Amino acid sequence: MGTTTSTVSKRIKGGSFLIEPRQPEEVFTPEDLTDQHRLIAQTAEEFAVKEIVPRVKEIEEKKPGVLRELLLKAAELGLCATDIPQKYGGLELDKISSILVSEKMACNGSWAATVGAQAGIGVLPIAFFGTEAQKEKYLPKLATAEWVGAYCLSEATSASDAMNAKAKATLSPDGRHYILDGTKMWVTNGGIADVYAVFAKVDGEKFTAFIVERSFPGVSPGAEEHKMGIRGSSTTPLNLENALVPVENVLGEIGKGHLIAFNILNMGRLKLGAGCVGGCRYLLAPTLKWAKEREAFGHVIADFGMIKEKIGEMVARTYAVESMSYRTTGMIEALLEGIDQGAPTAPKQIMEALQEYAVECSILKVMGTEVLDFVSDEAVQIFGGYGFSSEYEVERTYRDQRVNRIFEGTNEINRLLITDMLMKRSMKGQLALIPAATKLLDEILGIPPAEEILDDQPLAAEATLVEGAKKAALLVAGSAVQRFMQALEQEQEVIGVLSNLVMEVYAMESTLLRTQKKLSKGSPESCATEIAATRTYLYGAADRMEVEARQALARIAEGDTLRTQLAVLRRFLRRTPPDTVALRRLIADRALELNRYPFA
Repeated sequence: MGTTTSTVSKRIKGGSFLIEPRQPEEVFTPEDLTDQHRLIAQTAEEFAVKEIVPRVKEIEEKKPGVLRELLLKAAELGLCATDIPQKYGGLELDKISSILVSEKMACNGSWAATVGAQAGIGVLPIAFFGTEAQKEKYLPKLATAEWVGAYCLSEATSASDAMNAKAKATLSPDGRHYILDGTKMWVTNGGIADVYAVFAKVDGEKFTAFIVERSFPGVSPGAEEHKMGIRGSSTTPLNLENALVPVENVLGEIGKGHLIAFNILNMGRLKLGAGCVGGCRYLLAPTLKWAKEREAFGHVIADFGMIKEKIGEMVARTYAVESMSYRTTGMIEALLEGIDQGAPTAPKQIMEALQEYAVECSILKVMGTEVLDFVSDEAVQIFGGYGFSSEYEVERTYRDQRVNRIFEGTNEINRLLITDMLMKRSMKGQLALIPAATKLLDEILGIPPAEEILDDQPLAAEATLVEGAKKAALLVAGSAVQRFMQALEQEQEVIGVLSNLVMEVYAMESTLLRTQKKLSKGSPESCATEIAATRTYLYGAADRMEVEARQALARIAEGDTLRTQLAVLRRFLRRTPPDTVALRRLIADRALELNRYPFA
């Protein structure tokens, strides 16, 4: 079962958004979804509404058997098998369809974590790296949820620092088993899983992945964790005490476990970011309903400007992250187009596509989780005191979403990765980032003052602002490399700023291109809300970029050099701010009229 994303056929280098112009027709957007995509989304959403939402209380109270029961029901619709090849009982859907399912499963945090582990990190290591025998044995049962899967990477002393794992694997004297010892921590689905992807060091040195069955001698899940959020999901340690794992259950190559761990995390980050988009969209509906029903001072609170300001910003930021999500997935799918997922070479090609866009996946993970953080916080505020009560779902969502900034590598780790990966791609000649930054620095004194944009085309000024934002990011990147050279890795605060600038550029451009693409097929009047969301996000992003860039430049330079760089920064980000009060009101009014997120 496949779909097509033929609207995006050009293959684009990962990270090139910083240095190359893009046209609207080069990006995939939610408006480009096919009828089949929409049918898949509808199926997933109907399942969430009819099967998950009515049973949230049972899920949160950890009613015995409820998660397995719901996984089996989801599997009947193929929702646990989106990325599994058909020859092993899966649906073999494209990645657009896969993230659509992730979006729609975000109606409840505990459920999203459970099904996300089952359909994602619990199955993908075997689907991508397993031998034919391993795939034939495990994938059909994981696809139907007869068996539940889990992923065991973290340990008490090595979470983000996964390569520092203490779990060890020693070959048995008869050479038939590896004996695993150690404890893996914070295992999603840990208490209900039948199959675990476990990482340990062979002979204490060679980081390796293993397929470990719960029934193997020496394997036992620990007690359930008592958590701030996602309380209905199963999160346990996995204890390995002289656990006997057959040698044929080595996953991938001995000593190459990092390739599995990090590539699966790329997919996990993509799906988590998409799930956060779904969480934002889902949360808006009860928030809008409450705002229209709750009365204060003789009015429903939806009439008040400060409430409209919150709603407008919630929608605009969701629109930006959603635009990034589909753009990123569309690029990955363009690289995968024509690949037979059942072919022996398919896993390698899929991994290469994910590696190509690892920067974009990390960006989506960080910004998706932080926008959901913002949206859930504002939802609680709109509910007021009731938002602090467990009777209302916004209280639970506020707690549930917090872990997303820790999942799949903390946001701090991902910020370090974004800059590190871009620099490495540049050093390898895969991305002309440093040459572009160096050229910009060489030309910096000759840059004339920016002129006022007189083009009356919709979003013309915003397009110029995005180009200026790219130059601002390159200015800081080039200055940082020139100043610190190899010591840049010790300047984590500067690296954090660099990544924030890069993320805002990607978000700004993705948002702009999506709206421009829709404008090319309609009138400014028909795209009024999209234009308002785009302008709201872009000018807010430019404000944030300027503040952060100034902070980094003050660390990088001083005296006349600093003053020159700050002057150039102001030129790059020169803008006449629009009336964002009116823009947010327009967005909020449209969302309140529709009683939902107002876009596709």
